[in-house]
Amino acid sequence: MNTAVVSEPMLVLAVLLGVLALLFAIDASRFKRVFRVVPLLVFAYFVPTLLSNVGLIPLASPLYVFIKKQVLPAALFLLVLSVDVPAILRLGKPALLLFFSSTASVMLGGPLAYLALGALVPRSLGEQAWKGLAAVAGSWIGGGANYIAIGKSVGATDSTLSMMVVVDVAVSNIWTAVLLWFAGREAAMDAAIGANRGALDALREKIARFQAEVAKPTTLAALLAMLALAFGSNALGYLAARVLPELGSVVSKFTWVVLIVTTIGLLCSFSPLRRLEGYGASRLGSVFLYLLVACIGASAELRKILDAWQLAAVGALWMAFHAAAILIVRRLVRAPIFFAAVGSQANVGGAASAPIVAAAFHPALAPVGILLAVLGYVLGTYCGLVCARLLEIVHHVLF
Repeated sequence: MNTAVVSEPMLVLAVLLGVLALLFAIDASRFKRVFRVVPLLVFAYFVPTLLSNVGLIPLASPLYVFIKKQVLPAALFLLVLSVDVPAILRLGKPALLLFFSSTASVMLGGPLAYLALGALVPRSLGEQAWKGLAAVAGSWIGGGANYIAIGKSVGATDSTLSMMVVVDVAVSNIWTAVLLWFAGREAAMDAAIGANRGALDALREKIARFQAEVAKPTTLAALLAMLALAFGSNALGYLAARVLPELGSVVSKFTWVVLIVTTIGLLCSFSPLRRLEGYGASRLGSVFLYLLVACIGASAELRKILDAWQLAAVGALWMAFHAAAILIVRRLVRAPIFFAAVGSQANVGGAASAPIVAAAFHPALAPVGILLAVLGYVLGTYCGLVCARLLEIVHHVLF
């Protein structure tokens, strides 16, 4: 039973839009200094979390499902419409290095965290403890499909998978908030280690020049055209996904939608439609993006972490190992924090949130998150099974 004060989806939408409008009003006022410490995007995430966890708005709503299924692909289309594909490809090795470092740190961090804190885990869980953690490994390397695939492969029960979803979501959501905070401090973080920002800054400058060249007053015709293209691409994606096969645990129906919509957007970026950026395509995409972030924050049920606090502690230490590893690798190779953040989120968050983190650094960088997230889906099952075996060995050492 829904006990939220405001539960009607349209009213929930009004509340979330009101929160975002208020945050941007503050950003335009003399109080905007607060966002120099904590980026606005973090507030866009955690204010809805606070509202849902105190019962003002629901933790689960048809609105959140609609936003994820329909608005997310539309946002991706609008964000990639003006992308410069050749320039992104020139970002090169640092992006892949940080991505694979993230994958390796998740694979090894889980067994290490379980070895360190496994004594806290109730013996009554038996082998379901390591099997549940193995499912989380699949999620944190690939995505939700890999979570189920690995969990079922190792014999995790439905009750275990249900419990571990809380650990997965709570810990990963907190880490996502940290990555969004990084986005607001990237220049200072990169300057602190002398990171080589050449390719990244060159891409941003090229994007800025293009936006300045095509900038025009937004017209009703242009807005309607952008909405038609974005949601039309959604429709084509869902129609195609009906007949395209699910490829094991790697590519689900929704993955196909994301891939198809992104591909349509990329193809349009090579056409005159790219000039719609001048009318505000990426700004409209950013509106959708902030709404999506607010919905994700609102659906984070942090209270339930108490039901599995021992495994949550293992998950938190696991994420700490992962975070430390990628930040150390980043420092060693002097890579921009962008590559560490997106490489991490492509593993931990998958295709739904990696482009969100990438777009927090710059809207045109969203495709980098998508491409790396797809690679994460491919590795999720294979690397997840390796991590599962290591977790099983640790379990037998402990018990």
